[in-house]
Amino acid sequence: MDSTWSVLTALAFGIFLGAAFMVMLHMAERRGSSAAKVVAPTIPDGVDQVLEVLESAGVVLDPSNNVLRASPGALAMGLVRQQALVHPELLELAASVRRGGEPLVDEVTLARGPFGESTMRLHVRVARLGTRFVLLLAEDRTEAHRLDEVRRDFVANISHELKTPIASVSLLAEALDQAADEPDQVRRFAGRLSVEAARLAHITSEVIELSRLQARDALRPDRLVRVDQVIAAAVDQNRIVAGAKQVEVAVRASTKKAEVYGDRALLVVAVHNLIANAIAYSNPGGRVGVGAKVDGDVVEIAVTDQGIGIEADELERVFERFYRVDQARSRNTGGSGLGLSIVKHTVQNHGGDVRVWSQPGRGSTFMIRLPLAEAAIEPGADDEPKATPAESGGRNGDGRVDAADPRSTKRRTSVPPAAKPAASDRGDRT
Repeated sequence: MDSTWSVLTALAFGIFLGAAFMVMLHMAERRGSSAAKVVAPTIPDGVDQVLEVLESAGVVLDPSNNVLRASPGALAMGLVRQQALVHPELLELAASVRRGGEPLVDEVTLARGPFGESTMRLHVRVARLGTRFVLLLAEDRTEAHRLDEVRRDFVANISHELKTPIASVSLLAEALDQAADEPDQVRRFAGRLSVEAARLAHITSEVIELSRLQARDALRPDRLVRVDQVIAAAVDQNRIVAGAKQVEVAVRASTKKAEVYGDRALLVVAVHNLIANAIAYSNPGGRVGVGAKVDGDVVEIAVTDQGIGIEADELERVFERFYRVDQARSRNTGGSGLGLSIVKHTVQNHGGDVRVWSQPGRGSTFMIRLPLAEAAIEPGADDEPKATPAESGGRNGDGRVDAADPRSTKRRTSVPPAAKPAASDRGDRT
């Protein structure tokens, strides 16, 4: 009898242990599933489709501030690099939303690119997306904040620069009237009148173009543009002028189909202006080099000439509106003094900068630097976020791109010791 009870007791105890073990396995499975959801969270349905159609910037962050999704606008504005937000101001807004739980609306001023002093004003909204994610939306309002300044600059530029050709047209018209009975004088004055009218039209078109650039209404930053195609188009536009002056234009580009976000037509104008400047200030029989290369996450385009060069004290002003290095030569070449200013504003609107090195009598080098287009973040990046280390590219000691050297092969290609770089916000030769 006692042995029977012992067997029953042992059996009951075994059943209890088995049941307890099964319960523990079930709890462990549930905890494992919860941990897996934490490690590999999923974004709510429909978010991907919404971000794809957003014209403004949209970013989804996980609890570790990894960028799980980014709209094309966010990539074009340069807000995201290597699956992380670039600007600490935006990270602070996301942290505030996590702490307080309430949506935030703010207006912030951020650097437009990794270099240069150009900024953009963004209207930012940040809110929770589900229980674990944060959604950040940013709308670029730079144009509205710069509109008043652009209008003031436009009026000042027109009143300052158009006075001379307008006065010349008026005097020539008066001279034509007085020389009505002298055919030779009439033809002479009519020719001068045509020249001044063409100059007036050229200045007016460039002032309008510059004002559009400052207002940014012509820039579509969400378009991918091939750098090698921009260089090829700009060089082709200058071949006739270069041939007429017997100036050789040598191109050496190793951009490997590099792309940037921006407006192709405006970038072509910027590179065209640099090449046209180099040809205009080169002596007959000279050489102009156009080079491009990718350095890390930056593409560099350089234009080098063998022209008259720029004095060190004028490097600070070459990018100013209507400034000319050689006033007499600018009149002969039809320069308005706006070419380099247009280059500066175009490059800044694309998040880059433009620099210049020069030595009198040996020529000048102008370099445009633009951030490369960031690759789109593919769906599924939230499953296993990976941190990609930043690429480090070796730059020449003088900071210049290896452009095709327009000088003789026996002469050195580095920047002369007396050369001095000038940032784009300091100073236009044409």
